[in-house]
Amino acid sequence: MSTNVSSHAEKNNLVGVEFLLELPKTLSKSNKKWQVAFIKIYCSRTLLNCAKHAIGKPGLFPRSLSYTAIDLDHPQDHHRDFKIDQETLNDLVKNKNQEKLQSLGGPNGLVSALKTNTRLGINEEADEIQRRRSTFGSNTYTRPPSKSLIHFVIEAFKDLTILILLGCATLSLGFGIKEHGLKEGWYDGGSIFVAVFLVVAVSAVSNFRQNRQFDKLSKVSSNIKIDVVRNGRRQEISIFDIVVGDIICLNIGDQVPADGVLVEGHSLHVDESSMTGESDHVEVNLNGNTFLFSGTKVADGFGKMVVTSVGMNTAWGQMMSHISRDTNEQTPLQTRLDKLTSSIGKVGLLVAFLVLLVLLIRYFTGSTKDESGKREYNGKNTKSDEIVNAVVEMVAAAVTIIVVAIPEGLPLAVTLTLAYSMKRMMKDQAMVRKLSACETMGSATTICTDKTGTLTLNQMKVTDSWFGLESVKASPSSTLSRKVVELFHQGVAMNTTGSVFKAKGSSSEYEFSGSPTEKAILSWAVGELKMDMEEVIREHEVVHVEGFNSEKKRSGVLIKKRREITVHWKGAAEKILAMCSTYYDGSGVVREIQEDDKIQFENIIQSMAAKSLRCIAFAYSEDNDGETKKLKEEKLSLLGIVGIKDPCRPGVKKAVEDCQFAGVNIKMITGDNIFTARAIAVECGILTPEDETNEDAVLEGEAFRSYTHQQRLEKVERIKVMARSSPFDKLLMVKCLKELGHVVAVTGDGTNDAPALKEADIGLSMGIQGTEVAKESSDIVILDDNFASVATVLKWGRCVYNNIQKFIQFQLTVNVAALVINFVAAVSAGEVPLTAVQLLWVNLIMDTLGALALATEKPTNDLMKNKPVGRTAPLITNVMWRNLLAQAFYQISVLLVLQFRGRSIFGVTERVKNTLIFNTFVLCQVFNEFNARSLEKKNVFRGLHKNRLFVGIIVVTVVLQVVMVEFLKRFADTERLNWGQWGVCLAIAAASWPIGWLVKSVPVPEKHFFSYLKWKKRS
Repeated sequence: MSTNVSSHAEKNNLVGVEFLLELPKTLSKSNKKWQVAFIKIYCSRTLLNCAKHAIGKPGLFPRSLSYTAIDLDHPQDHHRDFKIDQETLNDLVKNKNQEKLQSLGGPNGLVSALKTNTRLGINEEADEIQRRRSTFGSNTYTRPPSKSLIHFVIEAFKDLTILILLGCATLSLGFGIKEHGLKEGWYDGGSIFVAVFLVVAVSAVSNFRQNRQFDKLSKVSSNIKIDVVRNGRRQEISIFDIVVGDIICLNIGDQVPADGVLVEGHSLHVDESSMTGESDHVEVNLNGNTFLFSGTKVADGFGKMVVTSVGMNTAWGQMMSHISRDTNEQTPLQTRLDKLTSSIGKVGLLVAFLVLLVLLIRYFTGSTKDESGKREYNGKNTKSDEIVNAVVEMVAAAVTIIVVAIPEGLPLAVTLTLAYSMKRMMKDQAMVRKLSACETMGSATTICTDKTGTLTLNQMKVTDSWFGLESVKASPSSTLSRKVVELFHQGVAMNTTGSVFKAKGSSSEYEFSGSPTEKAILSWAVGELKMDMEEVIREHEVVHVEGFNSEKKRSGVLIKKRREITVHWKGAAEKILAMCSTYYDGSGVVREIQEDDKIQFENIIQSMAAKSLRCIAFAYSEDNDGETKKLKEEKLSLLGIVGIKDPCRPGVKKAVEDCQFAGVNIKMITGDNIFTARAIAVECGILTPEDETNEDAVLEGEAFRSYTHQQRLEKVERIKVMARSSPFDKLLMVKCLKELGHVVAVTGDGTNDAPALKEADIGLSMGIQGTEVAKESSDIVILDDNFASVATVLKWGRCVYNNIQKFIQFQLTVNVAALVINFVAAVSAGEVPLTAVQLLWVNLIMDTLGALALATEKPTNDLMKNKPVGRTAPLITNVMWRNLLAQAFYQISVLLVLQFRGRSIFGVTERVKNTLIFNTFVLCQVFNEFNARSLEKKNVFRGLHKNRLFVGIIVVTVVLQVVMVEFLKRFADTERLNWGQWGVCLAIAAASWPIGWLVKSVPVPEKHFFSYLKWKKRS
């Protein structure tokens, strides 16, 4: 019956389709299009209906060879592909629901419910990844929106001086319109309004752009790389690309990238303080607590987890969505500049108050006259509107003096130079995490650096191997006994955090993953010892693991094959040798280690270390004294020693020499033995021939640890290399150096380096080898792990400090000149030559454009010729005082001559004279901007062609000044100048160049000027 009904429905559908396809010829073109669209929708629905019948009821239609059924599923139906939904997964991990996990069949049941595989991971095809992403979400967080431009505009308007100026402008506008009418009366007040809005707009745009820059850097710093297994291949992907069902490989120092469940692992301890606030590490294992939370850190051990929730479905994601990056971090330099700004502001306030007082006294005593020579104030004969208008103008002038005096450009200059240097440092392979590090790095006196990956390439390869007391150069698999080769296969394959992957097909090459040391050993074992890692893992079961740590410098594993228990150790050659009582020779014979044999083994290790090789030894025991939770650590059998070559980075010697030339001491702190450390230090230029007479130049961490505190303080400055050091030794050295007054930078990559990175003035973590814990403890991340980048960061740090000093010198010159000119003119003539609008324009040139021009100078090699700047060194040096006072004195002298003798010298009106003063003052700042490019170098044009922004700002300033003088007469209160007058202004301003050149020839004492005053006070 059902078959008849269905065939009847099919006939009806076909008839409907035929009817639809016969389009009436009378239809218009637009109606035909609608009809075709309707046919497409109808046919699609019919096909879908037929397909669902076909899929739901197999055998309903007779299937021909060309038969195809299409299943058009909807995105929201993807949950049906998995045996578990997101809500269940969220409840599982967030509530640590062990019962729910057991009902699913434990971790393995959860893995199959998510259609993944513990060993192979998920399929890495784009469709599969997208399907999981659309079903369970992506691993991204919804962050609070960043601050808009309007926010920064409102912030700029909150400035008290700006508000007072706006009040003055409003009053001036009102009285002007009332007295002269709308057409003529709006100029004074309106021009102040425009000038204020211009200052606010430039300031807001600058802050907005800087905020956007920090947001971009924040995104880059949160883009962590994670190891996942997909298609059986271990690979590194971005944390944002992780999906539910991914198998994540976790090692010490890693950040857990999403919520999940442990599926495999040993000795795994997690730091959950970021989530719970508890500092105690939580153990995660397959028998008890199997749950892992996004944002936590792996403190010890290793393992694999299956991802159950990502992004906003995790507790970490929900927490991060309410946290916005704070870009208001105050750096030490900014704090010092705030004090300087406050001091200058107080002086400006005092001068402005005195100017206002003098102007008011002169006005009300009838000492001031208007342009026609009449007294401005005639007692009762003067209209009240005129009095209020005059007072408003005086208040506006006084307030504008405050605006010019307060160097609000200083914080802007610091922000600009920090933002600019952060952006440029990113290109130079350094990512700044803390703003203060930019400037502190410029004061660094000592750099404590790691060896592996920083001074060396971290491209390791086994180049030497010893089995017993014999060196085997070629094909050890054929010359060694089968027993020794088999034991090596076990020791390498089972005692590693790395992995080997080979795609299907005989011609495909092996891919090795893990740390560089692990990859080198695995590559050697597969290539030379013909190891099949998958087969070895299949035949053995791991009972217990002791993970590698930088304290013990070794790792061990207890494995079982059928009922045979075997212990394998791998680690620093001298550490493993000390644990052995016997050794295997190449033929597989076990021999006792006699005293002579021990000396021979030590000589082998030393000879390899002298060739800059890292020595790794392998040992084993067939007996573990019945223990299953602790590994045997004595009376082991030595299997062999391998030497791993890690060549020095090209250019590292030059970088070390540059730092030493700049007065910065370089100390190498490494876990390698003393012979390898010495060889690398000589190769890199850290140890020089002169150091051979210094017995403290090279020592081991244990010796440094055993000294008394006083001995450490005496010797620490002479130490160049510390070998076999632990993270505690590094921390101890940093503390001693800081106690002696050094500014210390430290490089680190391991989790245990975190205390030293935090203790140091500048913590430098490694971007490639560094763990997430190390990166979070650091101030700057060196993205390419290269010491040359550390030297570049040092140069940038000095550049930041130097740029700020240039700007301070430039700004204080303007401040001193403007304050003195206005004060003297007000006292003597009862008027200020520079109006509110003109002073606001000078403020704009000085603060914003000046900051942009001088704060974006690139670092030069000359910076590395100076000694480091101390912690307590004055911000304004004697050199700066010399330069700025000379220029300010010249400007004041010239402008006061113009003020009192300008009319008679040039035979011009009062307005033209005031325009000459304004124009000369602005052009003096333009020319002085060139002088400020270098504090001590006489040639201020060197490298000018490379700084296009500086040249552009100078051109823009000059063009705008011409517009102000020639075309905005009413707005700027100026008069047009002829060619001769422009020539005079330019000639006076250009004289600042030869003056600057001559002044820089005057020597200044190294001891700061103010220190003499303090000494006199004490005496």
